[in-house]
Amino acid sequence: MQPLRVFVTRIIPEEGLSLIREACRGEIWTPTGVVPLDTAPSELAAVDREAQGRTPGSVPREVLLEKARGVDGLLSLLTDPVDAEVIAAAGPQLKVISNCAVGYDNIDVACATARRIPVGNTPGILTETTADFAFALLLAAARRVAEGDRTVRTGQWITWGPTTLLGFDVHHATLGIIGFGRIGRAVARRARGFDMTVLFHDPAAAHLPESEREGARPVDLETLLRESDFISLHTPLNEATRRLIRRETLALMKPTAVLVNTARGGVVDTDDLYEALRTGRIAYAALDVTDPEPIPADHPLVSLYNVLIAPHIASASRSTRGRMALFAAQNLLAGLRGERLPYCVNPQVYER
Repeated sequence: MQPLRVFVTRIIPEEGLSLIREACRGEIWTPTGVVPLDTAPSELAAVDREAQGRTPGSVPREVLLEKARGVDGLLSLLTDPVDAEVIAAAGPQLKVISNCAVGYDNIDVACATARRIPVGNTPGILTETTADFAFALLLAAARRVAEGDRTVRTGQWITWGPTTLLGFDVHHATLGIIGFGRIGRAVARRARGFDMTVLFHDPAAAHLPESEREGARPVDLETLLRESDFISLHTPLNEATRRLIRRETLALMKPTAVLVNTARGGVVDTDDLYEALRTGRIAYAALDVTDPEPIPADHPLVSLYNVLIAPHIASASRSTRGRMALFAAQNLLAGLRGERLPYCVNPQVYER
């Protein structure tokens, strides 16, 4: 029996790739081109090292459509649109789509479900790591760390000054969390260490028992926007949350407010955020995600001093990314064997 064929849309950590390599044949897209799945780990590591310091981009659309043809399994990333066209191009033998991410809005799950193709994700792995990074962004924005670094590197640091790069205190401030799932609650736990007052808005979590609120108080969205010194976004991207942060909601915030987004870029209207930051409607933004993503270097938002933009690295710890790769591989291999995926987003495919 021939090994099952797969296409992996990016080099993932060896924790997962080694499992796939042992059980399957196929190809991997890399920034330098498509290579066989059995390419030596040392060669893949060299490609990865070459790409360090720059984002390698996503698999080109035409390559994804071509390499998906005839495969039994597809392992994708959040940046890869696995839509109806890609699913159709793969063919009727496609058994599984495994997303190496918690989110899966890049996949047409309805189309996959209609064809009884299970879709896997990697939930619960990156909660603490992402919460760490959200709080790192909050602190860096509050104390203007990135600006300070640029000041030194560009030779503008002449001497200590009593009004140089004044920021905002985090301790005893009010933090508003929009989206109070696992990550939102983990951020609330960290805020307790800074004696912050924590508010949250999440209709799905409004009735959480007191013991699970991490000391946070549920409020309506307007109250959260008006009262918070820092606002951290942790909501999924859907029709209810798309452009949730826009001109009208930005207008409710304090002029000293700091907005942190580690959720999805589409939750924020980029043009409206630019205007709010440019005019001083709010003080600062710290973003791990943008819309579009990646944001072009010549985008007006990038030119502002009062915004910090990271290249979608909230889950980028060695341990977390390794576990994500492992979970994605386990989903892929289970689907190829006809077994139930350990982490399946459309379990209805298993109903008779």
